[in-house]
Amino acid sequence: MDRTDRGETERPAGGDAAPPGAVRVAPEPEYAFPRSLWRGLARIPVPPPASPRTWRSPLRGTWLTSVFGATLLVGLPVVILTGLMSYAAYGPQFGQAIPGDVGYLHLPFFDWPSSPSWLYRLTQGLHVVGGMVLTPIVLAKLWSVVPKLFVWPPVRSIAQLLERLSLLALVGGVLFEFVTGLMNSQYDYSWGFGFYVAHYYGAWVFIAGFVTHVAIKLPTMLHALRAGPGGTGALGRWLHDSPAETEPEPMDEHGLAALAPNRPTLSRRGLLGMVGGGSVLVGVLSVGQTWDALRPLALLSPRGQSYGDGPNDFQINRTLAGSGIDPAALDGGWRLRLTGGSSGVSLSREALLGLPQHTATLPIACVEGWSVTRTWSGVRLRDLAALAGVPDPDNAFVQSIETTGAFARATLQADQVRNPDALLALRVGNEGEETADLAPDHGYPARVIVPALPGVHNTKWVSSIDFRTRGS
Repeated sequence: MDRTDRGETERPAGGDAAPPGAVRVAPEPEYAFPRSLWRGLARIPVPPPASPRTWRSPLRGTWLTSVFGATLLVGLPVVILTGLMSYAAYGPQFGQAIPGDVGYLHLPFFDWPSSPSWLYRLTQGLHVVGGMVLTPIVLAKLWSVVPKLFVWPPVRSIAQLLERLSLLALVGGVLFEFVTGLMNSQYDYSWGFGFYVAHYYGAWVFIAGFVTHVAIKLPTMLHALRAGPGGTGALGRWLHDSPAETEPEPMDEHGLAALAPNRPTLSRRGLLGMVGGGSVLVGVLSVGQTWDALRPLALLSPRGQSYGDGPNDFQINRTLAGSGIDPAALDGGWRLRLTGGSSGVSLSREALLGLPQHTATLPIACVEGWSVTRTWSGVRLRDLAALAGVPDPDNAFVQSIETTGAFARATLQADQVRNPDALLALRVGNEGEETADLAPDHGYPARVIVPALPGVHNTKWVSSIDFRTRGS
């Protein structure tokens, strides 16, 4: 069947865009070995959505896709790297990151820094909020390349087959990571698998697809951005055109521009503004989870705006009732056990209050993206290590009264124990105000607070600390 039989007309000479509504001619596809196979597949009649006439937006094209791609090329590596940093912050060398044994996919083991104190707040805030901000751009990028997902035949060469496989990893990976990540941030676990295990392995599938796709498509993207829309170089004009003046991008070998474009109802400037405005709106409504000054705007926070009274009015991941702890275990009979030295030490809360107290203003940050700054008062961990007879521990194992779950215990590395602001906190307060006893939901009678440590490892309702050396 030739072009006349298909009812297609030639586009104007000289590379100019055809007027909206005109039917245009796609460049003849090139087939590689085995050509007979690919040509045979091409002759098979296909229904929508595989038919190129299905996709008729005049805004689609190589230039528009390249604009979205360039934005994601800057933003996605930030989300990827901060996600991997979060995994490292959990101390996989102690077997307490999830998943634990990841074989060849494990990151190099290193001690997560305990300074600056806001490090984990920054990295995890960028990961969660950055992922939310990029969501409208990811969706717009996928919309711009939808025709390529249904092209027929799906491949025309072995090289293109490899490209399509990388695209499958990229699209499947980004959708899986973003959907499960957003659902986790909203505490929606409708799936039947462990989030952290699936999110970690899914991240590596996405990273492999992302790196491969960038290597293949980077030259195309750079050329399209330099040449301007449709190779015209008329970037300023195209971004200022009204919908009535908006022209479809010319056809090219990439197959993104519409073969039979409709008349536009939205300009390119309008589309880019809508996508960018969506990202800004999501950012404004979510960044307050990790930026204290904007907390009233955090309307997307799944935990709402109120969590308690006075200094204890901040987020709670694990309530006392949810831990299953008998409240009677927190009364006057509670004792803190310190071990690791030649003999154990047992301290009541009153005895802890009688030791030298240290006050530090530190953030506490959660893997789910929220964080808050409070003033904490208690006994330095390094002072407790000295009291236990282990002045230079290599690590410390903290056990909660709670005995099961991720919140029940944590291993702290040497620099975290020795940090001068690392505390067994007894009291908490708003910045610049008097401190008050920890509320039961926040860890009374005592909890760990360590700079730059993920919130889940700032163990609440501490019952014992075992200070360890490599020889012990």
